[in-house]
Amino acid sequence: MDPSFRRSLTLFRAFMREQADPARAYGLLARDAADQVERYMKLDGRVVVDIGGGSGHFTREFRRRGAHGYLFEPDVTELAASPGEGTVVADGYLLPLAEGAADVCFSSNVLEHVADPRTFLSEMVRVTRPGGLIYVSFTNWLSPWGGHEWAPWHYLGAERARARFERRSGRAAKHRLGENLFAIGVGPTLRHVRGRGDVDLVCARSRYWPVLPELVPRVPGLREFATWNLLLILRRCS
Repeated sequence: MDPSFRRSLTLFRAFMREQADPARAYGLLARDAADQVERYMKLDGRVVVDIGGGSGHFTREFRRRGAHGYLFEPDVTELAASPGEGTVVADGYLLPLAEGAADVCFSSNVLEHVADPRTFLSEMVRVTRPGGLIYVSFTNWLSPWGGHEWAPWHYLGAERARARFERRSGRAAKHRLGENLFAIGVGPTLRHVRGRGDVDLVCARSRYWPVLPELVPRVPGLREFATWNLLLILRRCS
């Protein structure tokens, strides 16, 4: 649960083997994310909605810890072969949930893939009960991994980086800037959530940093490169 070099190294190694062993990589990431949530709220008996959770690793981990977990995924190709009960094909901009339905609204590495992150966040807040938690993490564009599969060459331009990836790999890139990947920044996102009147910012930290994870996002300029992946814990105001 606490930052450590061992934790960061373990996550990094799993991430580097994501393509070869996705079950291990995402299973480890799901356990780590659930640990982060449980620093602020125990999951047992809670209603947790996972927005954009793909194959359901996070949802399964929440259920393993006693939560009532539900997965909302807009892309059916991202779902597991047998998604299971509690899986709904739905857009994160317009969730088929009543206001305040969830104790925890969770989103891991989705915000950089939506064209309108503010509307996406507003919908997450809407479906969370007063006093409930909103967990949001994303890879910011100027981090070394901001270009996803064509990183770090995105620093030289998105189109050049994508073309290089396709030329060297011999396959089409999954992501295209402005279509399913967007240049989201740490500073603008922090200013937005701090300016909202419907949530309190509980925590803003680098998701994977082993030391002083809450310090890096406070430093303008440096945070856009060094944060790598920003984790926000928000609490809906009563």
